[in-house]
Amino acid sequence: MLGGAGVIVLAAGVALAQFGRPRGRVFIPKNIDYDGRFTFVRLNYTTAPGGYFYRGEPAWAHGFPIAEQNLMRIMNEVSFLGAHTEEINTLALDDPELFKYPIAYVIEPDWWTMKDSEASALRDYLAKGGFLIVDDFKGRNFRGGGGWDVFEANMRRALPDVRFVDLEVAHPIFHSFFEIKSLDIPQAYVGGEPIFRGVFEDNDPNKRLQIIVNFNTDISQFWEWSGLGLRPIADTNESYKLGVNYIVYGMTH
Repeated sequence: MLGGAGVIVLAAGVALAQFGRPRGRVFIPKNIDYDGRFTFVRLNYTTAPGGYFYRGEPAWAHGFPIAEQNLMRIMNEVSFLGAHTEEINTLALDDPELFKYPIAYVIEPDWWTMKDSEASALRDYLAKGGFLIVDDFKGRNFRGGGGWDVFEANMRRALPDVRFVDLEVAHPIFHSFFEIKSLDIPQAYVGGEPIFRGVFEDNDPNKRLQIIVNFNTDISQFWEWSGLGLRPIADTNESYKLGVNYIVYGMTH
């Protein structure tokens, strides 16, 4: 089993969209050592040519670490998880340290140049109980990205028989803490409707959800911008609710 971070004890809810600070140029701090407390882990990867379109940053680092710092503050406000809030780790998928952490997060995976060792590590990580959150990518050619096709091709290297299932709002992940009543989640800047897909253990929807995929949307953009007044509080709260639910589901399944 993967390393855990204690038992989640639910607490009274609070107003969600209250944290944030202005963006700055990405700075990758030294990871903190595993200490048993929940630490948010963002995957870093080799970014394909063209994926450095925002301030020259690699695609995997957009919004880092503000988005997840804000989400962890929310987690600590609504639960007794006791997560690290300032310290956000970044790991390559094939780093053995990843197996100490039960949840991993990756963004803009259509710019991911996946190595064979990463494909193998992902297969092992999921089999050992890991939970992967995939966020922030759109259709093909959005800013030149490869869209769903690139992401799916990478996933098939790790899970050759993988089947992606469109998720309905009735799935337990949308009710693991907050009651999500609609998947018509407000968009930060992407046109069209968000799509939520899942990968299940043994491709069986009755078993554990191993990967949650937010396609054609970017919920972390709301986390990142939540203290800047760029989006309505009500819309931001819906994205925080999803993030909280994902963490609770990943820690309890």
